[in-house]
Amino acid sequence: MKRFIVVGCALAFFAGSMVLPVQSSAQGYNTNTGCGLGNQLFQEIGQDSILFQVLAVTTNGILGNQTFGITSGTLGCSKPSKIVKNERMEKFVADNMDTLAQDIATGKGEALDALAELMAVPAVQRDGFYALLQANFTNIYTSEKIQSSEVIDNIADIASRS
Repeated sequence: MKRFIVVGCALAFFAGSMVLPVQSSAQGYNTNTGCGLGNQLFQEIGQDSILFQVLAVTTNGILGNQTFGITSGTLGCSKPSKIVKNERMEKFVADNMDTLAQDIATGKGEALDALAELMAVPAVQRDGFYALLQANFTNIYTSEKIQSSEVIDNIADIASRS
């Protein structure tokens, strides 16, 4: 059954590309299909028809390339601006909010070292990272009732701007 679908899609693609005129992307490209290789392949043909939108989505689904495109910022995808929050970092920040706040305020300490390790900050860049966080303490801890997820987002925003 899969062979039939793949062969049918390939035939439809080649038949459609010979019959349909090529549209430039300046004519208003439809992004219903998202990003990925399927999006890139069928972009030049134009996605005004359901057939090409289905083929683009099917190509992305079969090849599983949208995840790669999103994480790498390729294949017409935009790379997210925020870091991926891992469970260990979320748990660490939630369990150590006060200690981490003190360490960020002073620019040194074990909690800050652990955070840098969880964020994979290279050892040679840690002093600069600590100084950056210390200088932006009020932008990280914006209120007394701040949540740990907000602290992580604020740190990520500050780190990405430097």
